[in-house]
Amino acid sequence: MADKNGPDGTGETGPGKQDHADIRDDDLERRRRDLEASLATRLPNRLEGKDDAKAGSAAGYGQAVKLSSEFIAGVVVGAGIGWIIDRLAGTSPWGLIVFLLLGFGAGVLNVMRSAGVVAEFGQGKSRPDRNERK
Repeated sequence: MADKNGPDGTGETGPGKQDHADIRDDDLERRRRDLEASLATRLPNRLEGKDDAKAGSAAGYGQAVKLSSEFIAGVVVGAGIGWIIDRLAGTSPWGLIVFLLLGFGAGVLNVMRSAGVVAEFGQGKSRPDRNERK
């Protein structure tokens, strides 16, 4: 079925290819060393990369604290305004419920603005299909 130099059905090579295996291994080893050398010149030191990763995680913690405090502030301010309105107008608990929900919405909007998902008020671009209709 298979010739003496080609593979047979078992996946084994014929006897003619055995002497070339050392040449291929040496060639692969040389290419691997060349690749390691070129990567070492292109990549910065790995120790500096670890310092950058620590700085990045500290910045991530700072961003997380900022976003969570903006959300909590929106909810607390909404609940505070609702509680004051309930005390002054005697509409307990409706003012608290309504302004708590409004505070929740404001907190979510503040987080989205800080994260850059939503543009600031008046900074967004108008949609072209609106202008074409006029």
